[in-house]
Amino acid sequence: MTPESENRGPLKGYRIVDLTRIVLGPLAGQMLGDLGADVIKVEEPSGDLARAIGTGGTAGMASCFLNCNRNKRSVSLDLKQKDGLDALLKLIETADVFIHALRPQAVRKLGIAYEDLKAVNPNLIYVGCYGFSEKGPYGHKAAFDDIIQSASGGAAIQGWLLDQPRYVGFIQADKTTGLMAANAVTAALLHRERTGEAQFVEVPMFETMVHINLIEHLDGATFADAMGPTGYIRLRTPWRKPYPSKDGWVAILPYDDRQWRIVFEAAGRQDLAEDPMFMTFAARQANVDKVYETLSELSKNLTTDEWIAALDPKGVPCSRVNTPEDLLTDEHLADVGFWENYDHPTEGPLRSMKYPVNFEKSPASIRRHTPHQGEQTREVLHELGYDDETIDAMLAAGAAIDRKEKAI
Repeated sequence: MTPESENRGPLKGYRIVDLTRIVLGPLAGQMLGDLGADVIKVEEPSGDLARAIGTGGTAGMASCFLNCNRNKRSVSLDLKQKDGLDALLKLIETADVFIHALRPQAVRKLGIAYEDLKAVNPNLIYVGCYGFSEKGPYGHKAAFDDIIQSASGGAAIQGWLLDQPRYVGFIQADKTTGLMAANAVTAALLHRERTGEAQFVEVPMFETMVHINLIEHLDGATFADAMGPTGYIRLRTPWRKPYPSKDGWVAILPYDDRQWRIVFEAAGRQDLAEDPMFMTFAARQANVDKVYETLSELSKNLTTDEWIAALDPKGVPCSRVNTPEDLLTDEHLADVGFWENYDHPTEGPLRSMKYPVNFEKSPASIRRHTPHQGEQTREVLHELGYDDETIDAMLAAGAAIDRKEKAI
């Protein structure tokens, strides 16, 4: 891990208070931490549910949690107790950003709505991440990833290729909205730097995923007087999928006329280059099912290695169909240093995925291991001016939780 003293990330010097759980908010917080921010994760007494998701060694340190919470310090507080809430408010006084993933009704009940925290710190950027914008009639609804995939059209889009609506095989809405939240934080910080204005920022999952899903699929409805149906036709064909090669699977995506001619030549079917159905982009779009079905048949003429050798040097997009296990030994990922290993004090050697964006002058880095619940409770409370006697009393009453001694 990079020592904190060598932190050159673009967000160095900013403090983020992260009251989120599972994946959406924690992923956003981790990215901000990777970029140099001091991220303090505030956990309720029961801890983040993601601590139990996936394979794990020590209790509370499962794989999903490890992959979303590095570069953070964990403080565990019971916000339903006055001393716990007071500690959070003292922390807010020192923060640049507060990010939460609770429904608006819940934060009001706890006394940590925007109006409450703005009174404590007028310079605070307050970010709420939840299912639906509070401005609309769905604002009261609970939501997790599957609900948003369904509500935003994503499950139906998957269903175009199958016999019924289906969810994608990863928590798409959580992770995409997490990216949006991290982007929103950096934009709000930039605005504050330029104008001195702090603000409330709402990052709703539903609206985010409708925006993402319909970029290409709004199609004819893009025009106020609809010029056609929704749904990008190339993505609706059931033949858009990895193709069988002679010895496995291969992804091939010729796009322009030249690339299609190269594919036909490699497959030994130069005659198809003269078929009107394949000669122009417009013709291929009009016959997309048959075009892709033909490509699926041609793919069987060569092995995967032969396809890569024939197409890659000539600039035709192609790839092996990697499994997650394949990526662990992928030569490109190895050469660019994508996998970064570090020793966790309780979990031993860990494989971690580095921040994927490369900054020439202000690189992201991994500086802190993923914390146990409350691992830095005492440390952070000391920074806020609490003495050991007061901290001990809070721990005894359950207003604060410090599990460092039990975990390490």
